[in-house]
Amino acid sequence: MAVRTSTGQFVSAFRPGTATHWSLAAPDLPPGGAQPELPVAVFLHGRGGDHSVLLEGLAGAEALERHLAAGGAPFALAAVDGGDTWWHRRADGTDTQAMLVQEFAPQLGRLGFDLGRIGLFGLSMGGFGALLLASQGRLPGVRAVAAMSPAVWAAYDPRLEGAFDGPADFAAHNVFALRPALAALPKRIDCGTGDDLAATVRDYRAGLPGAVDGGFQPGGHDDSYWRSILPDVLAFLGRHLG
Repeated sequence: MAVRTSTGQFVSAFRPGTATHWSLAAPDLPPGGAQPELPVAVFLHGRGGDHSVLLEGLAGAEALERHLAAGGAPFALAAVDGGDTWWHRRADGTDTQAMLVQEFAPQLGRLGFDLGRIGLFGLSMGGFGALLLASQGRLPGVRAVAAMSPAVWAAYDPRLEGAFDGPADFAAHNVFALRPALAALPKRIDCGTGDDLAATVRDYRAGLPGAVDGGFQPGGHDDSYWRSILPDVLAFLGRHLG
């Protein structure tokens, strides 16, 4: 089954003064007959990235095509710009989590995707953002979450490169403290053994309730590692969205 890609942009009330771009990769269903609403997995990029990471850095369309060719359940992939906001409300007034929930997800619904079957996945900063959004439960319809090399910390450190506005902001978005909320949700977390984040990711995984897919494989904090595990991530998402 072929995969078609598309891009677009919109003006977000939660990202004033900048255009918000998005990318999409979806199975090209044959014409004729009933066209089912496909589930969709929303990708959250890392620091310094944007929506293009999905199709370019990760080669997501090609990975999805291979997933479908191997008999995997069909679903779409979508990505959107989040800047370096760490996917939560910030003191400067931006709120990319609200953008995801109130603007981007409804737009995906208008494009014909099934908002009752949503997956979340991301890498580094976006892995943190995916875990945060899944933990806070603000997006109905989330069926599974996957985080690749998530940038997570157990305690506030002012050297966290702009991830939080201060100790109170960290406490309000502490994914370690929110782990019980993921008890019933299928989850997959991966990290490279050569990644500086490996120790904290291991601690985060160890305290999660219920089963956790994924694990630790040789690799670092880079596209090469993330491309290597993406097929398994897509298979995991397909099992829970299909």
